[in-house]
Amino acid sequence: MTETADRIAAAALAILLAEGAQAVTMRRVAADAGVTAMATYRHFPNREALLRSVVDAAVAEMTGDWRERGRDLDFAARVDVLADAFLDFALGRPNLYRYLVTDHRSDALRFPDDFRAGGSPAFAPAFAAVEQALKDGVLLDDDPLEVTLALTTPVMGLVQLHLGGRMNMSEQDFRALCKRTTGRVLNGLRT
Repeated sequence: MTETADRIAAAALAILLAEGAQAVTMRRVAADAGVTAMATYRHFPNREALLRSVVDAAVAEMTGDWRERGRDLDFAARVDVLADAFLDFALGRPNLYRYLVTDHRSDALRFPDDFRAGGSPAFAPAFAAVEQALKDGVLLDDDPLEVTLALTTPVMGLVQLHLGGRMNMSEQDFRALCKRTTGRVLNGLRT
């Protein structure tokens, strides 16, 4: 990207992280980046393209090492490490999380095909860990995609409740609840 495109992208990301996707408008981004509104359109054809570019870059940076995290650990410990990474993301960047996971978007990944193909950088490491655990006989023989979904969605649901202000506990206690919930799911999946 050019220096101007980088400034535009940085402004858009800052707005998204601070206020949510609904606050990201081409005029607002231009003003925050110190460029004209037309300059934003020279670099990004529309708001959706700008958001897609900014979000893809932010997610790639954030999740770039997730596939390797805990690779040398046993399955339960690896899941724990990946859960920590996911919670760091969801709780540390809640507006980005909402945009990726709950906002209705035409370019959003769709289950099952996009997930089976490894399209989700947050889901793919857990999927790889489950596939390995199934191969190693750690988990009951089942569809790895659906096992990964069963393992990950309870925490996603808890995060939704937490971000919606429906969990009356500290972040530390909330994280511990997520870990206990994951442990309960794992207990039902183990051989």
